[in-house]
Amino acid sequence: MEHFAPHNSSVFEGYYSKFTLPSGASLALIICSVPKATKRPHMVSFTYVPKDVSKIFQRELWVENIERVPTGPDNAFELRVPGLGYMKCAPDSTTEYKLDHEDFSLEGITTNRIPWSETRDTPEGNLVYLPIPLHWHVQSPGSECKLSLKIPSADVPAADAEGKAMVHQEKNWAQSFPSAHIWIQAREGARGFCLAGGQILGMEAYLLAYRSEKWNVDFRPPFALKALGISPFMSVMPNWDNRSFELSVQSFRTKIVARAKAPAGTFFSLSSPFPEGHRENYLGQSFQATLDVEVYESGWFGPWNLVHKDRFEGQHWSLEESTIRNAVLTRR
Repeated sequence: MEHFAPHNSSVFEGYYSKFTLPSGASLALIICSVPKATKRPHMVSFTYVPKDVSKIFQRELWVENIERVPTGPDNAFELRVPGLGYMKCAPDSTTEYKLDHEDFSLEGITTNRIPWSETRDTPEGNLVYLPIPLHWHVQSPGSECKLSLKIPSADVPAADAEGKAMVHQEKNWAQSFPSAHIWIQAREGARGFCLAGGQILGMEAYLLAYRSEKWNVDFRPPFALKALGISPFMSVMPNWDNRSFELSVQSFRTKIVARAKAPAGTFFSLSSPFPEGHRENYLGQSFQATLDVEVYESGWFGPWNLVHKDRFEGQHWSLEESTIRNAVLTRR
């Protein structure tokens, strides 16, 4: 849990919780600070996305302060937002949410935690201890959560207003957000996929994992790394025009191919942390992506054999909104 606890020396730190609700709707909650920023240093972002994505409810609140407070042993802590509420993480990793705003309210508490893997507590492995420009930690890819939700101006189904949800919990911290970024998250029962990465320090790097009852596949640099646009182990094919993304990465014996695609009308915008403060409308996210995953195996010198296929629908895909706009403008 020490990776999930606050890193007070970092330039920015952002906590992301994505709730999958009983009706099939989703809720994205971001609590993020750039403490020394001169413009929009502290943000609480609340986005409710029903199945009808034309009725998205969103509030991005530029609050005066977000206090990051240690509260006990085993890296227990609390994120306190004066006048709004808090997110608490107990020593056993149980997380409690309580936010009360005139436009929405949220109360919830997790009842379990699913670690990243049996052998590693974080996607980065030992990379988490290096002074790299950006860190990514997944606290739980799918915790059960008792939830109470109110949005007076939205038609929230009764099952979402009071019931059980699944929540994906993660955080970023370090010096700055990447200049180009891709994030994919999918979960259905014991099956799941997580990917994050992009361009940083003149390189392109990714962290990813696929989970199922049989498969437990992880990739990170040096396999999931491009330097000077070259990699013997990884290929990346984004297509911003049709909102699709494909990545292939391999080790010496295992390869994984992931393809994500989301309808253009399903993306909503989010603000992103940079040293000067939060840049508004910088990211685009969709909760309506289709994700196809293929797993291949090979002998030391043999061909690649497809051994497993999986598909996730109605999942979460995030990319930089500015990258989309720039790509379209360039072609025009």
